Amino acid sequence: MASKSTLNAKNLEALGAERLAQLLIEISTGDAAAKRKLRLALAGAEGPREAAREITKRLTSIAKARTFVNWQNRKLLVKDLHTQRSAIMEQIAPHDPGEALALLWRFMGLATPVFERCDDSSGTVIDIFHQASADLGEVAKAANAAPEALARQVLDALQDNGVGQYDRLIALIAPALGPDGVAHLKALVEELGRTPVPVPPKSEWQAVGWGSGGTRYAHEMEERARQSTVEMALKDIADVQGDVDGFIAQYDPKTRKVPKIAAEIAQRLLAAGRAGDALGFIDRAEVKEAGWIPPEWQDARLAVLEALDRKGEAQAFRWACFERDLSGEHLRAYLKRLPDFDDIEAEERAMAHAAAHPDLLAALAFFLNWPSLAHAARLLIDREDEVDGDHYEFLAPAAETLAEKHPLAATVALRAMIDFTLIQGRQKRYGYAAQHLATCADLAGRIEDFGPVEPHPAYAARLKAEHGKKTGFWSRMGG
Repeated sequence: MASKSTLNAKNLEALGAERLAQLLIEISTGDAAAKRKLRLALAGAEGPREAAREITKRLTSIAKARTFVNWQNRKLLVKDLHTQRSAIMEQIAPHDPGEALALLWRFMGLATPVFERCDDSSGTVIDIFHQASADLGEVAKAANAAPEALARQVLDALQDNGVGQYDRLIALIAPALGPDGVAHLKALVEELGRTPVPVPPKSEWQAVGWGSGGTRYAHEMEERARQSTVEMALKDIADVQGDVDGFIAQYDPKTRKVPKIAAEIAQRLLAAGRAGDALGFIDRAEVKEAGWIPPEWQDARLAVLEALDRKGEAQAFRWACFERDLSGEHLRAYLKRLPDFDDIEAEERAMAHAAAHPDLLAALAFFLNWPSLAHAARLLIDREDEVDGDHYEFLAPAAETLAEKHPLAATVALRAMIDFTLIQGRQKRYGYAAQHLATCADLAGRIEDFGPVEPHPAYAARLKAEHGKKTGFWSRMGG
């Protein structure tokens, strides 16, 4: 049974309203966020209209603020935005969806002024606006908003999408728009696409100190932004309407050959039951065998081949993807489709291929992730001279993973980092190198046969002979 002093709702209720009120005043003193939350609660107790008034006041204050928000005080801003968004959804939306919708549009309008003064390297601020964008769709449907008016609001929003706050708006709000509203939105977007951006009058660009070149550049940038908005909106509308050809039409023939774009098109054609057309786009994509191949294109090609019942080609492609990139995902899918016992032979062939791969670190990563620690250990020992000790962010955890069952392989990884550090004179890494050498000494006691690898006493003596003058390192060893 919980103690009466345990901090929970039941025990706090026992204090009584008067005492709780005193504590809240005391706790909120000097805490602006807590005071705002209390004011919202008081306003909500009076009714949704008063709560809406309180939220509006706070949104106006946030919009007008000019103080820069860095990573240290970003949490306060996120908390404030979350409080206002939650209040709209919890205190207003259930009682007055129309008012909640108006407040959400106002909330979304904060994105531009907020990001002008905010560091959002963590992405936590934009996440709040993405949540509010999803709320827009939910509340617009509950408010039974007029489709044509809502379509106009959506178009206005898309033209103010500078930080990506409205990236998924069309898909989210389509249920509220309904088929007629989506069709009206499409007509508005197409009209926007046909309407050129007007060149500002000479008096305006002279007022801001632009010459004719600067004015032309600014006009071109605005025109490009408008065209980009139109293209992205029409693609999203096509998706909502299930219009694959409308989606494809937003890309020029050359762009359709970009592997990632070809994959997007192919996946939509597959969903529409047009696997043959999908294969055409996949095959026409300009894939460079010697370069990086987007995984989206690989996945799309496999999906298309499977849909066309070309299973043999699909298997051959899975193996090719594995051979090329040492993709464990493709190898597993390949082995899964083989008859019993054939998979064992194929896996052995795959391990041999990975062991001979020219990129040692890629092969090591494959074995560690498969996982096959025995193969990873053999790889390090057999190709000791190829281990690049500069990749400490990869080799250090690899050594830790191998240390228990494969101490010799772990030693090879640790020595590579030690050697690189001392040969290159990376003094900032001396402390880590000293720790690695101490670990090598501990591991040596568990290694019965060093085989082709230099025994620890000989290695330590050679380090002393070659790098004895690097006192910054040896002082960390206590010698």
